[in-house]
Amino acid sequence: MKKLSSRLVGAAIRVARADDADDFAAIYRPIVENTFISFEETAPSAADMMQRIVTTLETHPWLVAEEAGAVIAYAYATPHRARAAYRWSCDVSVYVAAHARRRGLASDLYRRLLATLVNQGFANAFAGIALPNDASVGVHERMGFRAIGVYPRVGLKKGAWRDVGWWGLPLQDLSEAPPPPLTFGSNPGCFEIR
Repeated sequence: MKKLSSRLVGAAIRVARADDADDFAAIYRPIVENTFISFEETAPSAADMMQRIVTTLETHPWLVAEEAGAVIAYAYATPHRARAAYRWSCDVSVYVAAHARRRGLASDLYRRLLATLVNQGFANAFAGIALPNDASVGVHERMGFRAIGVYPRVGLKKGAWRDVGWWGLPLQDLSEAPPPPLTFGSNPGCFEIR
């Protein structure tokens, strides 16, 4: 995994809590409603987001950047696919509030998220990006992700068929018979506060 220096100034990174749901919903709502970046058509409510947080944290990390007590960005990982042979791979996403973009928050959150995934024993991280999206492609490629393929015309959003590009990052080499990754909820030490 590529090493990058931290540029996070004035913000702290911590593990998400269920009571962050209102803030996450507020960050995500304009992305769902005003862009094609998310393929959701209806923005999730705070209750929906709370359920996502609780479910995700059982197995995968969900991290938050906050400044002066306000949530300004978040990043999380989810299973890549449901079938058992995929269990060493995960998908990652990051969202930054509009007023906090271009400060390095996405990279800093990803740096901590990816390190946590390595500590858990994951081998690969993948990101699906609705195209075109130069900002997201740039963040992922700066983190070491490489383009691995495109699903052409896979979703209809905002009146047009959209492609989704896939980027991948090998996190670590594992043996031919690695143990299953640690679950995040049972192993909070995977995320080290620094």
